Amino acid sequence: MQCPFCQHPDNRVLESRSAQAGQSIRRRRECLRCHRRFTTYERIEFVPITVLKQNGDRQLFDRSKVLRGIVRACEKTGISALRMEAIVDEIEAELQQRVSREVSSLEIGELVLKHLRCESEVAYVRFASVYRQFQTMKDFVETLDDLSRQEASNNIPIEGEYCQCHESSAHTVAIAD
Repeated sequence: MQCPFCQHPDNRVLESRSAQAGQSIRRRRECLRCHRRFTTYERIEFVPITVLKQNGDRQLFDRSKVLRGIVRACEKTGISALRMEAIVDEIEAELQQRVSREVSSLEIGELVLKHLRCESEVAYVRFASVYRQFQTMKDFVETLDDLSRQEASNNIPIEGEYCQCHESSAHTVAIAD
């Protein structure tokens, strides 16, 4: 690692600590020549994921687009910004674990719906209405009927209970105050 001030290649690490919720390591360093201090970050380099759009275009996965859609769907539902970020983290982690580096935008939409179903029925229906391009009231009614049937057959919890939508036993539905 070169010193950003004098470009000397030798330095020593003064301190290392976890950063960004354990996703990276922050290191304080001191140059052995000019004795100035600087900070470096070490993080896992993910292989880029390509999204295949419905029109055939391909583009790199952009987590901010997924987050933007989730934020719109979750407006005034009581779901915290931290939880929304965590949902995007979970979706991105699921995509990174796949063997294929290419995923369709439809698959991403379904992953978002899967996660929102456990968080809020309102957010789920809002996202579904845009994602599935609802045109009539019938589209809303069908989605609500499907949600009701799934809730009855899968025992989807009410707020505050264990959520069986995910494989993780650590996930619970948040209660909005």
